Amino acid sequence: MTMRLHADVSTAVTDYGTIMLDERSGRYWQLSPVGALVVEFLSEGKGIDDAIGSIVERFDVDESRARSDVNAFIGKLRSTGLVRT
Repeated sequence: MTMRLHADVSTAVTDYGTIMLDERSGRYWQLSPVGALVVEFLSEGKGIDDAIGSIVERFDVDESRARSDVNAFIGKLRSTGLVRT
């Protein structure tokens, strides 16, 4: 299953990291480096497994921890309507 950011969600890289804006509500979120990587992969149409593999390589964490954290983050994105399948 491929997920993408909702069409009304945009991202921007600032001096303080990556932010994500829901243009429907005006709410925004500041993302952690890992969250920013996941959102980048979703924006590019890449799969969650690709993001997890990149997290394991870049942040030196084991795959099960990366998968658990990414699944929790994706759950939050879904519950706020920021991603679509």
